[in-house]
Amino acid sequence: MADWQHVLHRYRFRSEWRLCAPPPAVFAVLEDAETYPQWWPQVRRVTRVDERSGTAHFRSLLPYVLTVTATATHRDPVTGTLEIVLRGDLEGFARWTVGAAGRGTRAVFEQEVEVRKPSLRRLALPGRPLFRANHTLMMRAGRRGLASRLARR
Repeated sequence: MADWQHVLHRYRFRSEWRLCAPPPAVFAVLEDAETYPQWWPQVRRVTRVDERSGTAHFRSLLPYVLTVTATATHRDPVTGTLEIVLRGDLEGFARWTVGAAGRGTRAVFEQEVEVRKPSLRRLALPGRPLFRANHTLMMRAGRRGLASRLARR
């Protein structure tokens, strides 16, 4: 595969969420991946595989579902870090870093992945702007859902 083709399938995302809740409360919700479908509409289903792994299904605005197996590689409540490795339709990693910000919390989401789903790989060039926009919409909905869940606690 040519280098430029490899680059077309790789994505790097970073989102920063400001939340009106203490960092330990935010961390507690983010580390409980099985409850994500309750507050994040695009996370359709999470099924535990074992103590460190689970399978998740995502669908945002565009008409495709991504299925990944996520394995926890790092969990540190002191530094507010949660990290997973992803395998399946996306391969790479995702990380949450949660910390104090004024009277609330700053939660930073970072993800570096390569798309493995064949239909999305075929659409890599024309679809790239749409895939990025789809991710942005998903993250906005996630932030709203998490803020709402934290407000109810």
